[in-house]
Amino acid sequence: MRAQLARVDAVLVQAVIAAALSFAHLHDIASAAGQDGWKAWAYPVSVDLLLVAAWRRLRSGEDKAAAWCWFVIALAASLGANIATAGLLDMNAVPAWLRILVAGWPAVAFLGGTLLAHSAPATVKDEPERQDIEATLEPSAEHTEEPAPTPAPVPPAVSVPAALVEHARKVAADHLSRTGTPIDTPTLRARLGVPVPMADAVAAHL
Repeated sequence: MRAQLARVDAVLVQAVIAAALSFAHLHDIASAAGQDGWKAWAYPVSVDLLLVAAWRRLRSGEDKAAAWCWFVIALAASLGANIATAGLLDMNAVPAWLRILVAGWPAVAFLGGTLLAHSAPATVKDEPERQDIEATLEPSAEHTEEPAPTPAPVPPAVSVPAALVEHARKVAADHLSRTGTPIDTPTLRARLGVPVPMADAVAAHL
């Protein structure tokens, strides 16, 4: 664990030193090109922010061509400032083309940062995936249709002899005279000693 922390600390220290030197060189170039005061300090900030935005887009794996393009542009601006301040450029007599580059850099940095931060490449895979999800959410016709009700079985017609009907009427009349209530089908069946279908058929004739 300590070895890993030491390795990370060394990398951070090296990154801080490199960033500070590059920051100072960009400030010196902007100042020599006529950008004084806070404007000279804003130039290295814009270069570093463009580098970070391009690196984040490269890490995300989206639109790598544009990310590499803006990463190279920002790296060229930073590297160019480092080389120019190494004695290859007379800081007291900056050429006109360099003044033009420095003056136009804010617009370039703004364009690159905006495109990297707000452009999202359209993926063709999103549409099929959305259609698959919608298909799974839509109920199928097989599940929405209710099964048709099964018709109740029709009992077969029972032929009732006329003599049995006449006997049942006498039994029903006797039951009514004794109890004061009409005879029900179970009682009629018990008195007649016939099956349930026959008892129902006889009761229908009463």
